[in-house]
Amino acid sequence: MRIQLPVKVDNIIKTLEAAGYEAFAVGGCIRDSVLGRTPQDWDITTSAKPQDVKRLFSHTIDTGIQHGTVTVMLEHEGFEVTTYRIDGEYEDARHPKEVTYTVNLLEDLKRRDFTINAMAYNESRGLVDAFDGMGDLQKKVIRCVGNPKERFTEDALRMLRALRFAAQLGFEVEEQTFAAIRELAQTIEKISAERIQTELVKLLTSDHPELIREVYTSGISDVILPEFSVLMQTEQNNPHHCYTVGEHTIHVVQQVENQKVLRLAALFHDIAKPVCKTTDETGVDHFYGHPKEGAKMAHRIFRRLKFDVDTMQKVCGLVEWHDDNPNLTPAGIRKAIYRVGEERYPDLFALKRADVLSQSGYRREEKLAYIQSYQKLYEEIIEQKDCLSLKKLAVNGRDLMELGIKPGKKIGQILQKLLEEVLEEPDKNKKEYLLERVKQTYQ
Repeated sequence: MRIQLPVKVDNIIKTLEAAGYEAFAVGGCIRDSVLGRTPQDWDITTSAKPQDVKRLFSHTIDTGIQHGTVTVMLEHEGFEVTTYRIDGEYEDARHPKEVTYTVNLLEDLKRRDFTINAMAYNESRGLVDAFDGMGDLQKKVIRCVGNPKERFTEDALRMLRALRFAAQLGFEVEEQTFAAIRELAQTIEKISAERIQTELVKLLTSDHPELIREVYTSGISDVILPEFSVLMQTEQNNPHHCYTVGEHTIHVVQQVENQKVLRLAALFHDIAKPVCKTTDETGVDHFYGHPKEGAKMAHRIFRRLKFDVDTMQKVCGLVEWHDDNPNLTPAGIRKAIYRVGEERYPDLFALKRADVLSQSGYRREEKLAYIQSYQKLYEEIIEQKDCLSLKKLAVNGRDLMELGIKPGKKIGQILQKLLEEVLEEPDKNKKEYLLERVKQTYQ
């Protein structure tokens, strides 16, 4: 099989070969090339030691030299070049205590995670596939190189990576590999929150985000996201629902567009239902207050998984307001936009629709018609450029002070009252009118 290597990658390999070393493109770039996908990175493995690589190329960066990796820079583009190695004992379920260089490519490939990531290629030797990665690509399975328990004991993050690759590629995790994940799931507690977050987001923003279900069935969510495990076990005896909270959540995640904030909002929109659950005298379950409580819970989860503040704020806002159903009048919608925050639209509509489509059929058409009317009014209001915030109010604090109102709380209260009036009747957002109202009412 022939793989078209990028010119710069081919040049690095040929430079190393000309100096008497072996060199191959290796790992994910070969997997993606075989699958007809565009590789994100091109990694190179070589029999040359880091110092030899540095000697052969004029511009290199010591990115991971203690593990044999040097980045070769060609015209401002970086390529990681790593010496063939054998990993020593793993002490922390993440990093080898020491690495030993080898001149044997197969020894290097043997330490890699999955068969589909353990293939190497160069123009002179062609494809090196010692563990039937090609066969697993054809069968659409994720299988560990060698003994799965050994691979996962070396690096516990590989368990979540297996599920993430399955989600990205539409593959299944091979039976023995999945059994080893179930057995060793608890060891993922040794992995840093940042690395878990990265894999979780990649899984959720894949073509098969429903594989979050396997994060639960494997036992991994009990460790990294116990709140989701509880969702999977929470029944919803209510005419509006036909699934557990967890299964409903998975359907919502599938229904929203593949966009990080929306997928995370879908995952967490009902996260507080288990803690807000009550059952009435007829046996019907209710979840009063779950959106607001859910925003607080999501915030704690985001802090725990070391998410950035921007993502956290956007998602928590959508969680808090996903069940807000204002009166379908222009004034009602203007007040909702102010309350919810203009920046949360139109994502809010996407989440609300996905939520309805993932419930039972009970009153579904009525609910969807409501969302459609809500969105239509919203779009008209935005098009009219109505005032929807204090920032767009025709008067400000300085104007009030010029009328003789002293700085302090009172100014904020007056501006708030004026905004409420303008949200009811946007034509009143005129400086002269509003200043006159202040003179009449507040002086």
